[in-house]
Amino acid sequence: MPNVPAYAAARAKASLKPFTIRRREPGAHDVMIQILYCGVCHSDIHQVRDEWGNAAFPMVPGHEIAGKVLKVGGRVKRFKTGDAVGVGCFVDSCRKCEACKVGEEQYCSEGPSFTYNSFEQDRKTPTFGGYSALITVDEHYVLRIPKSIPLEKAAPLLCAGITMYSPLRHFGVKSGDRVGVVGLGGLGHMAVKLAKTLGAEVTVLSHSPEKRKDALRLGAHAFINMRSAGVFEKHAGQLDFILDTASGQHSYDSTLGLLRRDATMVLVGLPDPTPFSASSLIMKRRRLAGSVIGGIRETQEMLDFCAKHKLAADIELIPIQAINEAYKRVIKGDVRYRFVIDIASLAG
Repeated sequence: MPNVPAYAAARAKASLKPFTIRRREPGAHDVMIQILYCGVCHSDIHQVRDEWGNAAFPMVPGHEIAGKVLKVGGRVKRFKTGDAVGVGCFVDSCRKCEACKVGEEQYCSEGPSFTYNSFEQDRKTPTFGGYSALITVDEHYVLRIPKSIPLEKAAPLLCAGITMYSPLRHFGVKSGDRVGVVGLGGLGHMAVKLAKTLGAEVTVLSHSPEKRKDALRLGAHAFINMRSAGVFEKHAGQLDFILDTASGQHSYDSTLGLLRRDATMVLVGLPDPTPFSASSLIMKRRRLAGSVIGGIRETQEMLDFCAKHKLAADIELIPIQAINEAYKRVIKGDVRYRFVIDIASLAG
């Protein structure tokens, strides 16, 4: 079991600092991965600050992992040394429940083993994430990254990309649909790219008018400043589907009013409790739904889709030593659109 350099938070709200963890040598079906890049998800910050509860410390965050296969177990069939691979938000699941059997391990009824701040399926061994030099994962929970996607830009696809792709696919967004994207951040910028590539007409809804230019550059057809007076009345009933990526508290009623009859709004953010009126749904037979990441099969499908259409995340590459400042900038919305850690900087 090698000692592995990492960055960890020792307690809630603490700064991340150098730390050493242990990784297991590959078992028969395991893949040991040399981590080259790890995306910085806003959920990393929520977890480090224990804002969602049940945080365990010391904590090594990171679930947008891209790297190369370093070693494989004797029965591994899917990967070989040197392959470009990724690890997303979970590293195992029960493999027996209905959700696991149909390839939707993210909804495992026993609870998946998340990549960090969680436990292996033995419910005893803590998991540590991608702010580290190595990780060992069962081959069935490892993704193949197509050669055409630069690894540093592929890393955020393992969370931000699949979190957007899964609801777009599940709810059947198709060419010609009028899709609204609430929030233009790490999630929202991928939603624009993916929905546009599916042929949708995309409208970005944001409280930040300065993001209009970026929204149009990324492929949006229109931009709505949510702070403008009368804007929700002006655009009422115009959209077929809305992906709401915002984590800050905001009005669901106003946004739901943008949907036509029988349309759907999907929540992927986790804001504080946001009350809304049932009349926003029942008067137009609208639907309010939720979605979280995606299973291994669908995540691989998303990666292949991105490779085919030359899609990747917009990133700012940083050394691990800049992680605490990066957290402050994420909170301020000062990143376009995903920080990615160059894990080689751990050796610095």
